[in-house]
Amino acid sequence: MVAPAGGGGGASWPSEGELEAVRGKVAEISGRDAGSVRVVACPYRICPLGAHVDHQGGTVTAMTINYGVLLGFVASDDGEVYLQSGQFEGVIRFRVDELQKPIENSESINWESYARGAVYALQNFGYDLKKGIVGYISGVKGLDSSGLSSSAAVGIAYLMALENVNDLTVSPADNIQLDKSIENKYLGLENGILDPSAILLSQYGYLTFMDCKTTSHSYVYFSELSKSKQCHGQLPFKILLAFSGLQHNLPKKRGYNTRAVKLHRVFFAMCVLEENLARRAEHYFSEMKRVVKGRDAWARGDLQDFGQLISASGRSSILNYECGSKEMIQLYEILLKAPGVLGARFSGAGFRGCCLAIVESGHADAAAAFVRAEYEKAQPELVGSIPPDRRVLVCEPGDGARVI
Repeated sequence: MVAPAGGGGGASWPSEGELEAVRGKVAEISGRDAGSVRVVACPYRICPLGAHVDHQGGTVTAMTINYGVLLGFVASDDGEVYLQSGQFEGVIRFRVDELQKPIENSESINWESYARGAVYALQNFGYDLKKGIVGYISGVKGLDSSGLSSSAAVGIAYLMALENVNDLTVSPADNIQLDKSIENKYLGLENGILDPSAILLSQYGYLTFMDCKTTSHSYVYFSELSKSKQCHGQLPFKILLAFSGLQHNLPKKRGYNTRAVKLHRVFFAMCVLEENLARRAEHYFSEMKRVVKGRDAWARGDLQDFGQLISASGRSSILNYECGSKEMIQLYEILLKAPGVLGARFSGAGFRGCCLAIVESGHADAAAAFVRAEYEKAQPELVGSIPPDRRVLVCEPGDGARVI
């Protein structure tokens, strides 16, 4: 099914207040009228089903949420890029006609790297950049390294702003590859296409399905949205994001990237598998089945079945794919006990960041309060490192990246 052009629907982000604040900052920085400021809205994403199968060419599901990155911008008078941030001090200043060279040491990556990486990607794909941007970028503090693809949102925001001021027409498919170039070639990271695809392709009311082998995608509409008297154009569930307080990779994550290589070999092996490889293969094949069942449950508006599949994905990630830390598993189990929660799993690999859950709309606030209280009992020191208003977020499904 093809999603309607333009998006919109019941998506609640960004609000007019958020847009006005970003436009005001750009007007202050640039000396231009706030009415001339455009804003790129790049949402964060979640993947309800399809855990750990993207790097094996599997099929994954995705949707965006009503939190993300806002980049307000105007065209610069020349080729200069001048940027300020709501999260980081200092300014970024360089020219779009400067030759950008890939970063050699990943430890030197900072907030300037993504802006330069966007210029690098566009240059290397043959796009002619003559104008830079004067801009202000703002994300949600504390949601970096959280399993929501904030880095992809930042990269896409810079790409779309530069394309806009230079009158470039770039398809979502090409922007996916451009963002991949930022991550892989400029920053030297091993990210795939899942994150930019989810951010660029998602539409409110639809679950996006992506084949990571063929890069094709399709949409399934949530049928209950059509029953306007019951839903009033709004999806009947919320998304909980519960943050662990873990910001750095734990020792247990060492070797995580080798799982993809070893599991890939399993598909061609004609022998008895070692126990750990057999469990990983079991996760892959069972997860692919859950994706198909999830598509059908979503299409008929069956949130109970959909949620159960999400929880089963979480269990298989822990037991079969050997993901998760003690703290993240505690958080996952607390979510499963929260009132109105229909399903939960890690957001990301499960060694840091957050867990996600879908919850009945009427129970969202009570579920969030339960998770805050129970996780604080389990991990008081980690909870203390998280701002109180960022410990558990109640979110709604969102829309795809766009220029406003």
